Amino acid sequence: MSQKLSIATVAGIRLYVHWTFSLLVLWIIVSGVRAGSGALDIAWSLLFVLSMFTCVVLHELGHALAARRYGIKTRDITLLPIGGVASLESMPEKPSEELVVALAGPAVNFVIALLLLPVVSALPNPSQVEQLNTIHAGNFLLALLSVNLVLALFNLLPAFPMDGGRVLRALLAMRLPRAQATRVAALVGQLCAVGFVVLGFTSNPMLALVGIFIFVGAQSEASYTNTKSMLAGYTVRDVMLREFRTIEAGSTVGSAVQLLLDTQCRTFLVMEESTPVGILTREAIIRALSEGGDGALVRQVMDPELLALGPELPLDEAFQRMSQQRKELMPVMEGGQLVGALDHENVAEFVMILTAKAK
Repeated sequence: MSQKLSIATVAGIRLYVHWTFSLLVLWIIVSGVRAGSGALDIAWSLLFVLSMFTCVVLHELGHALAARRYGIKTRDITLLPIGGVASLESMPEKPSEELVVALAGPAVNFVIALLLLPVVSALPNPSQVEQLNTIHAGNFLLALLSVNLVLALFNLLPAFPMDGGRVLRALLAMRLPRAQATRVAALVGQLCAVGFVVLGFTSNPMLALVGIFIFVGAQSEASYTNTKSMLAGYTVRDVMLREFRTIEAGSTVGSAVQLLLDTQCRTFLVMEESTPVGILTREAIIRALSEGGDGALVRQVMDPELLALGPELPLDEAFQRMSQQRKELMPVMEGGQLVGALDHENVAEFVMILTAKAK
């Protein structure tokens, strides 16, 4: 079962809602009922949450459209109970460009707040909008203005990999190597994350979740950037596998299961008439077994989106492509012939060797 539901496509970018978002809606309804709120009050609260997350989508679209300006695509935008995530294929390498992309999201929220300001200022009877504990017609726009300011300012905190953390890295990268700038920004981000977790346990549990998300994200981003930096100066030929397992597209899933058991390989190149046509992962094999048994053909369950690499391609660029496309294995082609393969495991082993040599 898919963990997210597609709801729309905006500017060519698919929008998804994660299933956990429904828990937020359920929590609002249950909390309203337990507090004795009427149906109208609950409806206003739900409308406000939907409006707030529309602003979150616009925030993420700001990042996506700014990245598109520099030739970077966005795979999708996913709404979670703690906010939205735009899956950019990468961040710009130039600090000035990363600065623009990072600031584009908060800028959208500031613009929304500025557009709402004259409308809110013109509202009659200001006493009706002073309290924001309960959302109703009188304070709806003021609450929406406030939440956009909070979104903008919160995202500008230097908690890498949030927007403010990326701004910090971009500014540091103007004076420092990108890997070093990332390490510093990640450390600042993790310190902020610890603060969020502590505040979460003493006040709002949602902050603890945000803190955990930031801590893991900062660590992952720092590891990725460090790995990419270490791979600079090498080519795919230096690391590619020359001995690897393949399976024919016309073979059955049962044959793939046996190959999985007979070898230590977990991902296989799928071949058809000596030409690679897809990738078969362990996950795809297990999923095929659970859905239709072992009689299905490999070509029916493989990933047909095959991205070939050249042996002289810089290794850091190849690693970036693998990460962007989320591919476990890529064939290496030279002169139309299959000469090797590259997977995450042998890249990781190469990094370990480089690290050991540097000590």
